[in-house]
Amino acid sequence: MSRNTDKMMKMDFGDGNVPAHDFQNFEKIITDRRSVYSVSIALVNNREQIKDFLKKTKKLKNHYKATHHTWAVRISNGGVMYESKNDGGETGAGNVILRILQKKNMINTVVCVTRWYGGIKLESDRFKHVQNATLYALEQI
Repeated sequence: MSRNTDKMMKMDFGDGNVPAHDFQNFEKIITDRRSVYSVSIALVNNREQIKDFLKKTKKLKNHYKATHHTWAVRISNGGVMYESKNDGGETGAGNVILRILQKKNMINTVVCVTRWYGGIKLESDRFKHVQNATLYALEQI
């Protein structure tokens, strides 16, 4: 994880939700003013699996051309919840994903919202799209 990544520890009470699959990707789920959003979600248990997930996501067709890869993760280990996020150039967007993972009590879960910038600024709508993409991924699992 990078130096820019925030890390927080919380207690895990063993009642969390986990993704059913190791990796899922949902392409082009949101389009707004020529910006396009996709989302990936996976079950992860450690730092190496997070790195592998991010590599796999960025290697998907055309993902290397994306402008932003925003992600957040929550992992339970030994009764402690570890959380991290990365804005991927979308200031504050990683926190949007992390809050949703917290609200839905997701554990051992990483979500990455990928955006291809369409040339028109979305202003605050970009946060709504990151939120909706994250919720979409969670609904599919």
